Amino acid sequence: MVIAKKFILEKPFNGAPTEDNFKLLEEELDELNKGEILVEAIWLSVDPYIRPYSNHVSPGTTVMGTQIAKIIKSNNQDYKFGQLVFCSTGWRTFSIINPTTLEKDGMPTFYLLPDFGNLSPSLGLGVLGMPGNTALFGFLNICDPKPGETVVISAAAGAVGIHVGQIARNLGCYVIGFAGSDHKVKWLKEVLKFDAAFNYKTKDVNAALLEAAPHGVDCYFDNVGGDFSSAVIYRMKNFGRVSVCGSISSYNTNPKNLPKVSMLQPAIVFKQLKIEGFIVSRWADKWQSGIERNLNFIKEGKLIYPEYIVQGFESLPQAFIGMLNGENLGKALVKV
Repeated sequence: MVIAKKFILEKPFNGAPTEDNFKLLEEELDELNKGEILVEAIWLSVDPYIRPYSNHVSPGTTVMGTQIAKIIKSNNQDYKFGQLVFCSTGWRTFSIINPTTLEKDGMPTFYLLPDFGNLSPSLGLGVLGMPGNTALFGFLNICDPKPGETVVISAAAGAVGIHVGQIARNLGCYVIGFAGSDHKVKWLKEVLKFDAAFNYKTKDVNAALLEAAPHGVDCYFDNVGGDFSSAVIYRMKNFGRVSVCGSISSYNTNPKNLPKVSMLQPAIVFKQLKIEGFIVSRWADKWQSGIERNLNFIKEGKLIYPEYIVQGFESLPQAFIGMLNGENLGKALVKV
């Protein structure tokens, strides 16, 4: 008999998430049917998308999320004890999965973890997983950056922003990052060698861009939205490209208080900007090739991948709330 722990969404979010939104429960799992496997979570991911997507689920639902898990029992000849898997089973310690019945279209929800060599399997939730492919495909395919161009990245010290910045640097772009603390700004400059970095909480965005990019911005990788992004868009060059990855500044905000499209339309029209939002599942058919490409970047010494690790399954709500508040530098993870 296996007893699984899980977090459910106890009540809908109303503004910023609190620990009261979550409830820890236990449940007894059934015996395996033919084709099923039992997995035990090792690493769990906390990601910004959980906040807006949870608006569309009912209270009592297991909190969504991905994990790296170990197969501890198998009734499926294609999956063996001890193998590591990526799975989208939510905030759970144990899960029963039937790989043959999983949806095949859209975002990959289950696969055997590729061989990362001596690297930690936790990277399957970060640089060698969804955030890594988000950065790789979302930046290159939408912004189409060229050597010498000026690139601005918001939330530049998060898992995706760090990755985008390094791709841009490797291409020979002039990279400007914005983050939420002096410590992060210093790290971006000293470790990642960004050409410029600013604390958006203490430095006016317009003033920062006039200082670091007096001739304007070619590419903007947008993780935050809101007034911050409005300021960047007005500093774009003609034919600038904006890749809209996220809008974390708006997730806890009343939509009535957000900048209106009419504020941006003059810049979009007269600068002839390309602004495109994306969800990384559009590149699901290239998923493994993206992982392989990012793995090669690591092997070539072109990619640094910091992790912000919180210990203990019961710490998931605190880790999630902390990530939304910007406590993490790099990928936010929970180690069971």
